[in-house]
Amino acid sequence: MSTTRDALVQAAARLLDEGGVEAVTLREVGRLAGVSHNAPYKHFAGKEALLAAVAAQELRSRLPGLRETALRDSPQAALRTVLHDYIGWALAHPARFKLVFGPWTIDSEELGEAATAAQGAFVELVAAAQEAGALPPGDPVRVASLLRALAHGAADLAVAGHLAAEGKGGAGPQELVDDLLAYLSPNA
Repeated sequence: MSTTRDALVQAAARLLDEGGVEAVTLREVGRLAGVSHNAPYKHFAGKEALLAAVAAQELRSRLPGLRETALRDSPQAALRTVLHDYIGWALAHPARFKLVFGPWTIDSEELGEAATAAQGAFVELVAAAQEAGALPPGDPVRVASLLRALAHGAADLAVAGHLAAEGKGGAGPQELVDDLLAYLSPNA
């Protein structure tokens, strides 16, 4: 069951995709969601609170796929798939990607909870890959941060046009993930 709040978040995400953060105004979100121009203010303290809800929804929407992949595939294959999916999401929705990982000047409990859940699920996947021998031993939080940093940076470079298989860097972001996973494999 979709609520007015859900409709506002979806409208904001659509505007974000079409024109970036600057295109998201509470008035336009209300119009696009088919509610009064004052309705967004009943659900959000301001634009940044609405954007935090969009970011939280993005993180929550990634979790089921991560968990399904972890259950379906070997830890090594799941890790590769999850990192490739992360890059695919970043390339398909660059404004959402930048929003989720951009700076925040408000403290959003909703966003904090979504970020903690997403990070926890990824760390669990990394720990499973370590237990399976696909990654070296060590603190799974640090290894997860290393993997996410490479995937994030590679995606960011690709979005900016500074990394491509047939151009700058001589590899796409997914290929760099594969390279790092191979380098980290104790069997390499």
